[in-house]
Amino acid sequence: MSIELCKPVNPNATKEAGELLAFLYSVAGKKLISGQHTQTNPMEETAYIEEVTGKQPKLRGFELLGYSPNVNYEDASEACLTEVEENKGTVDTALKWAKESNGIVSFCFHWFSPIGGHDKSFYQKNTDFDARDILIPGSEAEKKFYEDLDVIASELRKFEKENIPILWRPFHEADGDWFWWGARGHETGKQLYIKMFDYYVNKLHLNHLLWVWNSPAKEGYPGDEYVDVISRDVYVSPGTKTDYAKEYEELIRNTTGNKVAALGEVGILPDMELWEKSKIPWAYYMTWSKEFILTEEYNTKQDLKKVYDSPALITL
Repeated sequence: MSIELCKPVNPNATKEAGELLAFLYSVAGKKLISGQHTQTNPMEETAYIEEVTGKQPKLRGFELLGYSPNVNYEDASEACLTEVEENKGTVDTALKWAKESNGIVSFCFHWFSPIGGHDKSFYQKNTDFDARDILIPGSEAEKKFYEDLDVIASELRKFEKENIPILWRPFHEADGDWFWWGARGHETGKQLYIKMFDYYVNKLHLNHLLWVWNSPAKEGYPGDEYVDVISRDVYVSPGTKTDYAKEYEELIRNTTGNKVAALGEVGILPDMELWEKSKIPWAYYMTWSKEFILTEEYNTKQDLKKVYDSPALITL
């Protein structure tokens, strides 16, 4: 892989962003970076992992849904309100953790629909918002799109001031129809991503972001000029032993062979014995939060210990 391709797609990327991307490339196929999503301030998932294994994941994934300007509090379920409340303040939590450790920060955004919607309106079933309207120049939807991006940019900017790079994974699972950004087809999801990229990179100059594309759909790939890391989310049945080799091959085949690859979300931890033999070049994995790691329904304590005891796993 050429040195050029190892550079961030943003030509003005910060030194730290460039160093993080170079680190991902240097690791892929040799070691595997451990990652864990957490969406609450106590970060109970990582505390649990440390309690069970004596180690902490190198990468932590955080959530921005509590920062969405469009939460319809009057028409929200208890579950929705709890999730929003739990997520408040996670930017400060992530910032503090990143400053105190040499860990890697990843962010995703369950974006409540810019217009309309009720309850968890990042789900298409809870909103009549049509993502294609954002692509109409001068539309109300486009205006709201940029207003929301400004709100989130102000939170992301806090990390740039501290020279902390972010693995930025917007419009995650754009291959699915469950979120409003994926419900109108692959082309729409692709164009939304490019529109955000252009605004954040060329207008707002958020130069500390590494751009993580999160879909294995061939028709949706934005192109190498917009993507630093290709990734996908994979949820397999409990008890499955896998190195996610099949999923890697499909992702590379449908997107590009020029970018470092990652497991953006998994429900089941990778089997390190399989991985140590195959060395599938995932740079990192990130297990999802709550019951996926805090109970033994998906990953047992024995599974967790086995993964974290592997000499091939990079921990904090």
